[in-house]
Amino acid sequence: MLHRHLNHQQWTLAAMDDCIARGKRRDWVDLRQAVLADRAMLEKVLQVCRAHVAEIYAQRYHFWMHYAERHLA
Repeated sequence: MLHRHLNHQQWTLAAMDDCIARGKRRDWVDLRQAVLADRAMLEKVLQVCRAHVAEIYAQRYHFWMHYAERHLA
């Protein structure tokens, strides 16, 4: 995924946030593969999602938060 405001393609917190917020299915597949390859990235996903889950309509963040929590358990 090309990030509008980033000049790299690494999975930083900003890149994860951008992917979750505006990514398409293929982008989510890439993020899923990255978190499955590196368990520490699940903690980063949680960190990104916690900033948004207070908004009940932020369904993408709720989905990824539950996904990360389930895989960390």
